[in-house]
Amino acid sequence: MPGEALRQQLARAGAWLFAVGMVTGVWAALVLTAQMKVPIPRLALASHLNGILGGFWLITVAWTLELLRYGETGRRRLAVLVATAAWANWLITLIASVLGVRGLQYTADPANNVIAALLQVFVVLPSLLAAGVWAWGFGGRR
Repeated sequence: MPGEALRQQLARAGAWLFAVGMVTGVWAALVLTAQMKVPIPRLALASHLNGILGGFWLITVAWTLELLRYGETGRRRLAVLVATAAWANWLITLIASVLGVRGLQYTADPANNVIAALLQVFVVLPSLLAAGVWAWGFGGRR
């Protein structure tokens, strides 16, 4: 059953992201207890939480795929969007925590600007699109 395989792949990606997010908690603990010095310690915690919450989002979308009005292609596209956004959010925030840049706006710092661009392209836009497509999929006919 193709739909079941997609659900399993997405749930597996969510479980792995959750696990990676938990391991990232070790990094967050080292940074927040000042055993490792970084310019913006809260970004380590943000990466940890992004992994955990992103994993939950992937598992939740996997669980609800059969409830959506989309066909197999639409569900696959949604899965790719959600997985890209969730994994990128964890990874880019982790890199930002090491670099000590927020990436929330463009500045004179090139490293910050790279993080800002990566966040916009791989996290913000895919997340907004995926959230809207997911919510829209619950209405109407299948």
